[in-house]
Amino acid sequence: MDNSSGVGVLDKAVLVLNALEAGPASLAQLVQTTGLARPTAHRLAVALEHHRLVHRDTQGRFILGPRLAELAVAAGEDRLLAIAQPVLAQLRDHTGESASLFRRQGDVRVCVAAAERTSGLRDTIPVGAALPMSAGSAAQILLAWEEPDRLHRGLRGAKFEATTLASVRRRGWAQSIGEREQGVGSVSAPIRGAAGRVIAAVSVSGPLERLTRSPGRLHAAPVAAAAEKISEGMRRTAS
Repeated sequence: MDNSSGVGVLDKAVLVLNALEAGPASLAQLVQTTGLARPTAHRLAVALEHHRLVHRDTQGRFILGPRLAELAVAAGEDRLLAIAQPVLAQLRDHTGESASLFRRQGDVRVCVAAAERTSGLRDTIPVGAALPMSAGSAAQILLAWEEPDRLHRGLRGAKFEATTLASVRRRGWAQSIGEREQGVGSVSAPIRGAAGRVIAAVSVSGPLERLTRSPGRLHAAPVAAAAEKISEGMRRTAS
């Protein structure tokens, strides 16, 4: 099938963006994936970076940029957010805690949707907030199913260990107790796209005085159920 639009530079720019859909890539990896000449791949990636369609992580690798998420939200075509928002509200109402949705973006995780507890002491994470991949149950989820080399790189400086992620994969959910912020706990579960790949994490978080030192015992079941509901919605809309 010919995917050419007849506008060569645009087609090549789309090749770069499509290559980055799979995750961070060095210039050499971009060249290999796209088949573009090295100078061309570099020129296009830098131009896309200028327009925030491409960004670089702390290792200098190219990643998809924040402008793409902004455009998706503005156009109302982000299926994940459309499916997740009512589920987050239901999860908040069921657990009594703030519910959030996180996506990985390079070396951080970004809150892309939230349903906050309406009153009382709560953990507030604004939409658009970038949090480290080194702490928190959502970070554990977004790292646990990565390829081995990316997983081990992600464990450098993390507040959790490889054995923690092995437990996350086995039981299908993660919990954190004061990892990201003292006195705050959270429980997260994976959201999977149509191909079964983990594309996001759904979480509830709040003070340990309510979540206790075993937040998973209280909230793992509803969080995992919410994650499966969103994942099922993603599978239905892709079919």
